[in-house]
Amino acid sequence: MDRITTTAQQIHYPESDGKPMGETDVHIDAVIYLREALRDYFRDDLQVYVAGNMLLYYEEGNPAACVAPDVFVVQGVAKGERRTYRLWEEGQPPSVVFEITSRGTRLEDLGTKRAVYAMLGVQAYFLYDPLGEYLRPPLQGYRLQEGEYQRILPEANRGLTSRTLVLELQVEEGRLRLVNPATGERLLTPAEAQAAHRAEAAARRAAEAELERLRAELARLRGETRGS
Repeated sequence: MDRITTTAQQIHYPESDGKPMGETDVHIDAVIYLREALRDYFRDDLQVYVAGNMLLYYEEGNPAACVAPDVFVVQGVAKGERRTYRLWEEGQPPSVVFEITSRGTRLEDLGTKRAVYAMLGVQAYFLYDPLGEYLRPPLQGYRLQEGEYQRILPEANRGLTSRTLVLELQVEEGRLRLVNPATGERLLTPAEAQAAHRAEAAARRAAEAELERLRAELARLRGETRGS
């Protein structure tokens, strides 16, 4: 028993596969947006974990049995920093996986990874081709049904719906966006939210300054009228 435990402890599970996060800035931006927007959206749910560009190991004792989803969401596990995601320790596969597909990853995204995610029980799998070079349409989604992935069809004049996350995926002006269907609002990253707040504050200050100018001008005109 001691020998088995020692051997298990000596198995090395790398924290990186040596591959870049994305092939272009457009791909990297899409990954960062999804990860940060989802983390912020689920910030108050202590049993939702969101990760990006992290190695997911699904077979204990076999470091080769791993995938590196661009972004994934796990429901039913505690938040917290992880260096890798080991399925046998967590006991829960990702609920949803997002892949930002590219020239170098499209075959794996549509083949090997898709099969692995189905095998692991990932309920929904979304692929997005930000440059629109490989996928037609560039945003595609699959829902797991009886162990097989079935295409998610877009709703009229809308994007794809993730029943698991209760969110919609839309492509707006060439950018992937997540939308809260209950409010119609787009999910923002913390940086985007801060920028929006600054813009609103600046617009409010400008409006208040213009109101004060108009009041002063009105007071001036009234004074001239009385004087005449």
